[in-house]
Amino acid sequence: MIAYVTVGADDIARAKRFYGAFLPALGYGQKEGPEGLSYALPVAPGQSAALPDFYVKPPFDGRPAAAGNGTMVAFEACNQRQVRELHAAALAAGGVDEGAPGFRASYGPRFYVGYLRDPQGNKIALFSSNPDEPGRDG
Repeated sequence: MIAYVTVGADDIARAKRFYGAFLPALGYGQKEGPEGLSYALPVAPGQSAALPDFYVKPPFDGRPAAAGNGTMVAFEACNQRQVRELHAAALAAGGVDEGAPGFRASYGPRFYVGYLRDPQGNKIALFSSNPDEPGRDG
């Protein structure tokens, strides 16, 4: 099980604006501290944490943050409409389009996804595979 994912950022304020445009809508709470941003899903009393947590931090080695080639973090939305809305909100908050929301021929018929780059260049996917919605083939 993945416990947490961390991406690097040199400008925490820009990262906060970008991730704040869509992670709260997916249920993530945000904490900010001197070490960066922490996003986690809420935990009900007596329940285990819903993993993974997501962190946005300056690199510990003090060198500039760099996006990984082939690295991507995907967040699941409730439905196709939410993918479109959150993709648009993230673009308006400083993201860069890496693929408009829609179906992809190389994935399953219900996998609806939009791709972005955060202000640091990290690749982010917003997807839904809601079985109650129409699929790629109708």
